Amino acid sequence: MVEGEGASGRPVAVGRRAREVVARGERLAGLVRDVLADHVRAVDQVRAALAPLLAELVAQELEGIPVSRLKDVTEGRLRLGALEGAGFGSVRPVFEASRHELRQIPGVGAQTADQALAAARQIARALEETVSVRIDVDHPEPRTTDLVIALRRIVEAGPDLRRAVDAARGMERRLAALVPAARPAGGRLRMALLGRAGRESALAAVGELRSLVADAVSKGVPMLFTQASTDLLRESASDAEAWVDFELRSAEYYSQLAEIAGSAPDVEAAEGFLPAEVADRVHAQGLDDTHRRVSLRGYQDFGARFALAQRRVVLGDEMGLGKTIQAIAVLAHLAAGGHRHFLVVCPASVLINWTREIGSRSTLRAVPVHGPERLDAYAEWRERGGVAVTTFDVLHSLPDPKKAEQNPLEAPAALVVDEAHYVKNPDARRSRAVARWTNRCERVLFLTGTPMENRVEEFRALVRYLQPDLVPRIQGSDVVAGPHTFRRSVAPAYLRRNQQDVLTELPALVQVDEWEEFSAADQDAYREAVAAGNFMAMRRAAYAHAEKSAKLQRLRELVTEAAANDLKVVVFSYFRDVLATVQQALGDGDGGGVLGPLAGGVPAVRRQQLVDEFTDAAGHAVLLCQIEAGGVGLNLQAASVVILCEPQVKPTLEHQAVARAHRMGQVRSVQVHRLLAADSVDDRLLRILESKERLFDVYARRSDVAEATPDAVDVSDGAVARRVVEEEQRRLSLAGGASRGA
Repeated sequence: MVEGEGASGRPVAVGRRAREVVARGERLAGLVRDVLADHVRAVDQVRAALAPLLAELVAQELEGIPVSRLKDVTEGRLRLGALEGAGFGSVRPVFEASRHELRQIPGVGAQTADQALAAARQIARALEETVSVRIDVDHPEPRTTDLVIALRRIVEAGPDLRRAVDAARGMERRLAALVPAARPAGGRLRMALLGRAGRESALAAVGELRSLVADAVSKGVPMLFTQASTDLLRESASDAEAWVDFELRSAEYYSQLAEIAGSAPDVEAAEGFLPAEVADRVHAQGLDDTHRRVSLRGYQDFGARFALAQRRVVLGDEMGLGKTIQAIAVLAHLAAGGHRHFLVVCPASVLINWTREIGSRSTLRAVPVHGPERLDAYAEWRERGGVAVTTFDVLHSLPDPKKAEQNPLEAPAALVVDEAHYVKNPDARRSRAVARWTNRCERVLFLTGTPMENRVEEFRALVRYLQPDLVPRIQGSDVVAGPHTFRRSVAPAYLRRNQQDVLTELPALVQVDEWEEFSAADQDAYREAVAAGNFMAMRRAAYAHAEKSAKLQRLRELVTEAAANDLKVVVFSYFRDVLATVQQALGDGDGGGVLGPLAGGVPAVRRQQLVDEFTDAAGHAVLLCQIEAGGVGLNLQAASVVILCEPQVKPTLEHQAVARAHRMGQVRSVQVHRLLAADSVDDRLLRILESKERLFDVYARRSDVAEATPDAVDVSDGAVARRVVEEEQRRLSLAGGASRGA
């Protein structure tokens, strides 16, 4: 056995041991080829399903372009008289004709036919880059079903697929070069026939190949490849499974569709119109997804990198663009680098949401720090690490951390402040507490969906926490010059993207469950309703005391943010008295323009008048609707935000209500916020309605019969009511009789 020295300087055996190294390299190369081929096959299936849909959209666009516009493409050289005389009114029939067909037209020669076809095809290619396929969940047809099924295979594989493909691409060339170069070292005769340089090269290749394979095995790469291929080769989903999954996570489907179709949004807009030097620094920033469980859209990936590269910034994306997910991506990246402690500060109304999102979107451990046990939870977080989630009101009571340079283990690796406009007043107690923590943290991310361009003083106050040296540069004159100029001037500390700039597949449906904890008053009202066995009272207990209602507080925050972004809002509830409470609360706050309620007793003519007033209102407006009255027969496509005050017993009621806004004619994405109370009737209802029967209902309602008679596929109201009341009475150890109001 001959020993040599590999690239690492360590001895490498020639012969059997070298052959073993080559064999392991070949197996790894086989896995690389398989996963890349499987991925290409899956992507090709999506493209094949997408092609006819794109072709139809392009044809529709060509139909609207006069044939005279072909002259513009040829700079006036094309003579179109004969084509126009033959009845060619638009570019579409020219594009769909063959050269032979055009030449049959009197007066059209070979040159004219070729020029006309070339010009039409050039316009069609340009249109292909601008049209976007919309997957209409309310009107599925065979072609869109094929597309959803093809996309589901990639979506189901999850973020690990992207990780596997990237790793495979990185290894493909190295393995293709190293395996053949190392093979001669497997035999003495072959080595003997090589010159000195050849032997050294073969030994070096064996050493490098051994290191590459060992590193891949230590990181679990072979298993990653195997799992990715397994996911890509699974049997295709049924129509029902694919459509149900699309409804549950449409954003992930659209993200994959945009990537495959190449229909990415305008780069400058997706990057917030940042100057080149800042954008280049962001692009150079890595983003580790090891601890992340969700794929990011392109603009979200850029937002997370921006926060990491710039360290102390405001992420001001318009509501509905996933600021929370981008923040979690930042924390996951830092966790992959060995950091263990992170802190999120938010309003009490979204604390549960943060806790749940961290758990579902990452492998990080969320530690709620609030309530009577907050100091114990804080101490446990200090000891074990994780993401501490606390509120503005609790933050001031927590022991201040040491500065990072004094004790790195005591200061969070990153501080995230949600709804950061809450700390615009530097003299407020919550603002002083945030200031203390920002002074001690190296990385700080402020989140706010409220546009800062028209609030210069508020923006200066926020930047003072983060990058005080930037404050003198923030001038009101930049605002006068327009939002893009303003964003460029404050680029080191501010990134904002608007929906219309980055969601190319509009209109999409973004669904958010807004989990709240009962206030003390809410809890008392709820326990009383449970003890009485009153199902309907249980469902609306969260609104019994308006001034202390956790759900109502969150509703007001959502409406206020929608108003700041000039978006129209529809609020649905099953209960008239809940709508009356909401109306009174918004009338006292920042809601403005509150119309309705649109309820069962309102005559049809008046209902349409309310809808027309809502649609015609300039800018922000709010329409209150009883869900059984507003969920059927009305078009509310002027709304961009839908708020459901409580979950419904019948899934079809929610579906039909949301469909009033998310339908043909909608030009913006629709955000659906469902207000839910933890450890309550809401929890129980969701568990029941998300069972297999619920999945069947979701698909069954697509039939004409289901649309006409939704009761035919819904769970019995009475059965659900009795089951929920009994479960809650047992959980709260409350005795009660038969349920009422079911």
